[in-house]
Amino acid sequence: MRGWAILMGTAAWAAGAGAVKCGRLIDPRTGKVTEGAVVVYENGKITAAGAAATVAIPAGAVVTDEGGRVCLPGLIDVHDHLTSDPRDAGYRGLAVSVPRSALTGAKNARRTLRAGFTTVRNVGADGYSDVALRDAVNAGDVEGPRMMVSGPALGITGGHCDENLLAPEYHYKSEGVADGPWAARAKVREVVKYGADLIKICASGGVLSKGDQPGTPQYTPEEMRAIAEEAHKLGRKVAAHAHGTQSIKDAIRAGIDSIEHASLIDDEGIALAKEHGTYLVFDVYNDDYILQEGAKAGMLAESVEKERALGKLQRQNFRHAFLAGAKMAFGTDGGVYPHGDNAKQFAVMVEYGMKPMEAIRAATANAADLMGWGDKVGGIEAGKWADVIAVEGDPLQDVKALERVRFVMKGGEVARDDAAGAALVK
Repeated sequence: MRGWAILMGTAAWAAGAGAVKCGRLIDPRTGKVTEGAVVVYENGKITAAGAAATVAIPAGAVVTDEGGRVCLPGLIDVHDHLTSDPRDAGYRGLAVSVPRSALTGAKNARRTLRAGFTTVRNVGADGYSDVALRDAVNAGDVEGPRMMVSGPALGITGGHCDENLLAPEYHYKSEGVADGPWAARAKVREVVKYGADLIKICASGGVLSKGDQPGTPQYTPEEMRAIAEEAHKLGRKVAAHAHGTQSIKDAIRAGIDSIEHASLIDDEGIALAKEHGTYLVFDVYNDDYILQEGAKAGMLAESVEKERALGKLQRQNFRHAFLAGAKMAFGTDGGVYPHGDNAKQFAVMVEYGMKPMEAIRAATANAADLMGWGDKVGGIEAGKWADVIAVEGDPLQDVKALERVRFVMKGGEVARDDAAGAALVK
């Protein structure tokens, strides 16, 4: 009964006016920290935020007091796979149906939201299961972050985005396979038709695919130009899986909006990213999980070895690209590691060169800018969605405090409040 009361209260909060009191409020966009702050919202959107002495709380507003906790905007992960589970790696994944993936996504969406990630970009899912999940979240049928989704990832025959675990007699191709510029254009139109908010492509080989190498180019420059032109014409951005040095540069020159992984980027690639304003999305945490747990999760031995050769280089290149001034957004490749552990990447980002505020900015203002949602999420200011989290400890002193989320609000609706006993809701 207590859990039911909490859920009813949450719905009431979302519908009307409310306020969240915080010990400190971090604004990642400006770097400003406000002591004794309050965030006021109404009908899901922020109306005012700042020092409690200067922000009036409307009469009748529901007030949540987070005491001495540090508040900041809801976090954003721009490279997630909510419908995937690391326990289904390698050949185990062949037994997972699209409906099962969608149900897995419902579980992972809740975990991700409760971990403080109120927005995600889902880049690649079979059978448009991520489209179904997004629509279920938007309808209120499933608890989860707001989502931007790609549907099936596009790639060449036998490439990283083509299922290559089956013998030839099965005559199987992944639904995103498109060879040649015009076929690629048609595939962009197809995934948009069925609900994609962005386009995900595979420009190079990968770690978790069988029989290819991460540094090997796959999509050609001509194919990527066609994809970028078609996607942009239809109002969609393009994210390119690209580990390889040449593929990264080809993708940037083709007009791709973000480079995912970017493991083997060189000085020329970094310079091109800066010149074109291309975002780099380095998934620098999951190396730990793959090397420690990958074999037990069913990952192929060759995949673990590929990661062993690549992971440290990727982290070194992350440092190099950051210090060179490239634009970076926070993306983790969730689904390669267990969902809900997204925030573990912050410590790696800080270890390899970022200050805590810069890492937080990558997961808020920068990520929102990459998504084209800078007017909706990524900050705590009037007009944006009331996405607010509170953590135990000061993340500017110890960035691992972001792994200790105690309060989550998405669009004025409380998804987690440990102090109020919300953890009792199952």
